[in-house]
Amino acid sequence: MALPKIEEVRKLNDQELAEEILATKRKLFDLRFQQATRQLEKTHEFKHTRHRMAQLLTVERERQLNLNQSSSTTEET
Repeated sequence: MALPKIEEVRKLNDQELAEEILATKRKLFDLRFQQATRQLEKTHEFKHTRHRMAQLLTVERERQLNLNQSSSTTEET
């Protein structure tokens, strides 16, 4: 299984991005729970899910910075 691509995340709108972040946090919780109860068989899912979470949070932060930057340039004019 290949790591998820960030281009897929950048195509999401803000609402979908927020929903995806929540879903990924829930999946990480479930994976930790499975690991604690020794039911986890696919340990590589941790890496993939954490990678996905980092991508989602990165895109969210990029959008926040772009929004702040565009609003500050609008205020200066």
